[in-house]
Amino acid sequence: MTMDKRQKGFESKFAHDEEMLFKANARRAKLVGLWAAEKMGLSGDEAAAYAKTVVVADLEEAGEQDLFRKIRADFDAKKIEQSDHQIQRQMEELMATAIEQIKAG
Repeated sequence: MTMDKRQKGFESKFAHDEEMLFKANARRAKLVGLWAAEKMGLSGDEAAAYAKTVVVADLEEAGEQDLFRKIRADFDAKKIEQSDHQIQRQMEELMATAIEQIKAG
């Protein structure tokens, strides 16, 4: 009986952690999209629409390489000067921001 409760507790925590990670990744993708949109001179509705395309792109595969490739390709197409390192650093910083926003509710 106690083992069942403990197992259910672990399963519940794991599910909660997975949900939080999914939310954080989606939030980060949106924030990265808004950052990239600003770099490309987009604002308002255009920036919001672009950010949505980034969120969708981030769902293509596990990990963050799909997100990075989208931003890299879009910056290259628009001749936006950002190194791979700068993009990856921004992604890391915005992941921390996304986690804080989710924790804050």
